[in-house]
Amino acid sequence: MSETNHEFRAETRKVLNILTHSLYSNREIFLRELISNASDALDKLRFMQTQGKTAREAELPLEIRISVDKVQNILTVTDTGIGMTREEMVENLGTIAHSGSEAFLNELASHKPAESAESEEGKGDAASIIGRFGIGFYSVFMVADKVEVLSRSAFADEPAHLWTSDGTGTFTVSEAPEQEEVHRGTTIRAYIKDDAKEFLERYRLENIIRTHSSFIPFPIFLEGDRINTTPALWREPKFSIKKEQYDEFYKFLTYDQKAPLDTLHLSVDAPVQFNALLFVPDTTQDYFGTFRDHWGLDLYARRVLIQRENKELIPEYLAFLRGVVDTEDLPLNISRETLQENVVLRKISQTISKQVLGHLEKLAESDPEKYNAFWRLHGKVFKLGYSDFVNRDRITPLLRFNSSALNEADDLTSLDEYISRAKEGQKEIWYIAAPGREAAKTSPHSEIFRRKGLEVLYLYEPVDEFALETLGKYKDFSFKAVELADNSILDTYPDAEDAPKAAPLSGEDLSAFDQLLATIRKVLGDQIKDVRVSHRLADSPACLVAADEGITSSMDKLMRVLQKDDSIPQKILEVNREHPLLRNLLKIHKADPEDPQLAEMIQNLFDATLLLDGYLKDPHELATRATRLLEHAGAWYADMKKL
Repeated sequence: MSETNHEFRAETRKVLNILTHSLYSNREIFLRELISNASDALDKLRFMQTQGKTAREAELPLEIRISVDKVQNILTVTDTGIGMTREEMVENLGTIAHSGSEAFLNELASHKPAESAESEEGKGDAASIIGRFGIGFYSVFMVADKVEVLSRSAFADEPAHLWTSDGTGTFTVSEAPEQEEVHRGTTIRAYIKDDAKEFLERYRLENIIRTHSSFIPFPIFLEGDRINTTPALWREPKFSIKKEQYDEFYKFLTYDQKAPLDTLHLSVDAPVQFNALLFVPDTTQDYFGTFRDHWGLDLYARRVLIQRENKELIPEYLAFLRGVVDTEDLPLNISRETLQENVVLRKISQTISKQVLGHLEKLAESDPEKYNAFWRLHGKVFKLGYSDFVNRDRITPLLRFNSSALNEADDLTSLDEYISRAKEGQKEIWYIAAPGREAAKTSPHSEIFRRKGLEVLYLYEPVDEFALETLGKYKDFSFKAVELADNSILDTYPDAEDAPKAAPLSGEDLSAFDQLLATIRKVLGDQIKDVRVSHRLADSPACLVAADEGITSSMDKLMRVLQKDDSIPQKILEVNREHPLLRNLLKIHKADPEDPQLAEMIQNLFDATLLLDGYLKDPHELATRATRLLEHAGAWYADMKKL
């Protein structure tokens, strides 16, 4: 048959202009589309063979070959798939959005359900046919000013035909002159534009293939060398995969030198169909800093990469996960680059969250040591799950903290373990926020809990306090900050250890101590809300307490940072009447209430409490006063020793 000329339809010309000039943000996508289309054609052929049909040149391997001719600036992509007849070339390549793959699936859907088991199995295989040939194919015109498609049908008894177009208004179809060169399948020859010659370089093409098409199920050869040697492991049956294969795949995917800490292989049929291969890295990343935007799972549609680091697939508290998700149910817009807003990704995310939480629950129960290793690496991120109201009841038991009942800073306890050690009648889970274990242990607010033998959780990260305040309670236990403890509750518990006590003050000294408190109020003025005798202190001379019991010092400081407020809040100063320092202040005050040394010591005491609470803005004044006091103390000591 002689050459025939055809015009693209008006709407086709418009869409083609959009496709080739604005739809794709990255020109390299064209090769992904051509490879995906070639994979479609091979899938179709394989399916037809399972139906008992004999293909032309049946011994030909199912493969994709890519080559370049730098002299003529031609990039060639060849597959040994199902090929096209002349009529199919006109229909499939001449009309945007008329997809050969789409029509093929529609034909399958029209089959009667009474077909044989072999046919049903074939339908399952056919589900792996991907792409929309009439759409993605035209992305080649982003890099080519002329395209030739040479194709021969695997089943129709007709010669090979040649489709030619410059992607503007017309295309031609003719009988191919090189009949002996075309055994079966399709060859696309793209005449590369001058500004796109990078796509004639081997390194560039290899990078594109490895990035987008590594897991295509058919061999891809570039200049004779196979590129896609790593299998789509998530598609394989779990029982057939060894740990070494998972580790190798993880390293290939992430470039991490260490094997993953844990692996989760999912195959889900409902509510959506997808496969996923998820890894828990054995290294930690700063997802609150450098890596804040670098998380998410790689999204595939039937082995073709759609998007790296897709953040819709997992909630932020699972940002530590690395891996791939491959779905059969993903609807796409015209371009694979632009995902439709749809419920599919949300359902996948919900399913993954439930599966991961279930896996962590089993791990925490069966291998606590490994779970604690996970927590030390990724607990900082996982704690953000406190905001997941749907899964909160599953996340809360998985939280881990250091506590006063443990020996080392790296030791961890669960909330259930805390409850198992609680005192009779205790209905609170006590916690203190501090920058480290030593700061938590030596905090004045911890003293009464140590004396009462009450365990306190140590919170080292700002998110910890947000989490516990948001959760409010766990089982029948309320989360309470030690700083806001109600003395009436603590008084119900007997002392677990005997603390040495100073001799009780006489009635006269009690009255004098009230006068000392009045002097402290006068010296500190509006730096404090009030001053009072403490019933919680044992070893420390003083501490600061919130005037209202609604917020802790750590939370107050964080809120002030967010509000850019660097002022020091007015708090109540509680003093330990039994402490030697306060007894000495009482003696000085009884001798001379106006003694300037007394005022300096009071200010120093207050600054020390500010320092412990993290509110001290200028340590220089504190250091200067401390130096003067040391001078006086040194002189008194020398006189006492008669040195």
